[in-house]
Amino acid sequence: MYQSCSFVKCPVNKESDALKKYLSINLPKQLVYAQQATDPNEVDALKKIIIHWNLSGKLNLTTDPCSQNASWAPKDANPRVACDCTGSTCHITNLKIYALDIFGEIPQELFLLKELMDLNLGQNVLSGPLPAEIGQLSKMQYLSLGINNLTGPVPPELGNLNKLISLSFSSNNFTGTLPSHLGMLTSLQQLYIDSSGVSGPIPQELANLKALQILWASDNGFTGMLPEFFGTLTELIDLRIQGTSLEGPIPTSFGALTKLVNLRIGDLSKEDSTLDFLENQTNLSILSLRNCRVSGVIPERIGTFAKLQYLDLSFNKLTGQIPNSFQNFSLLQNLYLGNNNLSGDLPSNIISPNLIALDVSFNPISGNLPPDFAKVGFSMNVLGTSINANSLLDRKAIGMLQCLQNKCTNQVQASSFSIKCGGMEQTSSSGIKFDNDSENLGAASLYTNSNDRWAVSNTGYFISNPNGPQYIVTTETQITNTSDSELYKTARISPSSLRYYGLGLENGKYNVELHFAEITMDDSQSWKGLGRRLFDIYVQGERVVQDFNIQKEAGGSERALIKTFEATVTNTIIEVHLFWAGKGTCCIPFQSTYGPLVSAVHVYQASNAGFSAKRDKKHVGKLVGIAVGSAAGFLIMSSIFYLWWIKDKSGHMQVHTNSPSKG
Repeated sequence: MYQSCSFVKCPVNKESDALKKYLSINLPKQLVYAQQATDPNEVDALKKIIIHWNLSGKLNLTTDPCSQNASWAPKDANPRVACDCTGSTCHITNLKIYALDIFGEIPQELFLLKELMDLNLGQNVLSGPLPAEIGQLSKMQYLSLGINNLTGPVPPELGNLNKLISLSFSSNNFTGTLPSHLGMLTSLQQLYIDSSGVSGPIPQELANLKALQILWASDNGFTGMLPEFFGTLTELIDLRIQGTSLEGPIPTSFGALTKLVNLRIGDLSKEDSTLDFLENQTNLSILSLRNCRVSGVIPERIGTFAKLQYLDLSFNKLTGQIPNSFQNFSLLQNLYLGNNNLSGDLPSNIISPNLIALDVSFNPISGNLPPDFAKVGFSMNVLGTSINANSLLDRKAIGMLQCLQNKCTNQVQASSFSIKCGGMEQTSSSGIKFDNDSENLGAASLYTNSNDRWAVSNTGYFISNPNGPQYIVTTETQITNTSDSELYKTARISPSSLRYYGLGLENGKYNVELHFAEITMDDSQSWKGLGRRLFDIYVQGERVVQDFNIQKEAGGSERALIKTFEATVTNTIIEVHLFWAGKGTCCIPFQSTYGPLVSAVHVYQASNAGFSAKRDKKHVGKLVGIAVGSAAGFLIMSSIFYLWWIKDKSGHMQVHTNSPSKG
């Protein structure tokens, strides 16, 4: 009778045991224990995706896609395929094809990977629409499509992905409004939509995103009021919304956002705002409310925000004095209060221990310079204030003061000046001598050249620049569309405000030539060529170009472009102001790639202008300047004090060349 070894003791088969032992020692484990196979439909879809995006050289499926020992399986692999094999069949749950310059449209086969939880297609050159079928990937938790060339509307079907934790489609070319269906993503914690191309009102339905911690929404065409409901998103720790067409005021409801660590709001229009909403935001490390029409006084309580490292309230309408509490900051590194209407004396101990940059320019502030204003590593801009510079004992500084008040000895008024921005002196092919402008400026400083003919002012700090605080960029590449390639191989850049001044000029009509070449953003077919630099140009306080894009106007990167403007000088001074209004991409090809850039400045009196200037009786200009060098020569810092008076029926009232104008 047949005996089942399941119920009775069977005789030992020594040969069988010996064979098993041999196999376990000499054969790979995966052959002893068969690995589960990936869903064949997903394998087929993945193979077609690889062919579509020409990835065969980087993702060669010689084994099962879900093989644990495959080169694409580790967490740091790129491209990467990862799977869930807990069931009888493996399913693809993670697909990363990051910064590999894949191009073309998104293939339909992608949407056959129904178990995808993490899809990263960021930093490529994908084009065409984002298909509505994206909404079929209902298990998705992390979706990254940022820095591509996707077009068309943002599909409302994204709202079906109700398990999403992080969603990014920043730096694309979408059109139309933000779909209200995004309000269905109630698990969402991170939303990156900056520079995505969307416009119109921000949907009220986003008020449902109560779990949201990070929202980047800058550089879009948003219109209407800055939403009141943002103040109900109390989990927010990082909110950035600059360079839009949104209107103020900043809602008082923002006072409930007490978890904020990083708050950047900018470029609001119409209604004025106040700082009343800032009450208990003591976790703030970065606070920027630049160019928001903020009026009223600065509350003393802001000085109690002990974690602040960066504070920018510039280009607003603030009045009153700088709070004495600002002397108590222990971690603050950058303080920008320029272009307001602040008055009173500058607090004597405002230069706190870690402060490296202080900008109080274009305010009717008075008093003396702080005692330690010349400390090594510190830069300060007091252009356009009434601060007393008599404490300076340096003879060169006193001589400069005289020159800037038109009291120079043996100096005649000039009719032109030329500057090689960010570079050494050189002469163009047409014989124009461009002065050396290679001085290393700080984050709030102004430099006057050796013959006192011109000055350059910079304010702003590149917060996240991996290359450190650099305000000059260079290239070794030949610049086309010019016979003066060397003239364009260096440039000055600024994260906020860059001004050039011509000093001691004859009154009359002038031509202002600004030389540009985009040497930081490339125009290649890579994702690195998808950046956009936008800034505004002001001449003599008048905006002459808005949203200027060097690359677009020149027809590409590393191509020379000259823009010429007319200007009238009535007080011996000319001002060229390049201003970042929050627009353009922020992070292509690397973090903090934005803001004004200029290669050279050439200003000359217009010929046959027939202009005989009479000083405007309503305007009286006065210039005072200083130049300070540290004992060890580590720092050269200079400032100009430019007082601009208007006489009206009520007497003398101090105003300033406040570009952009804040009416």
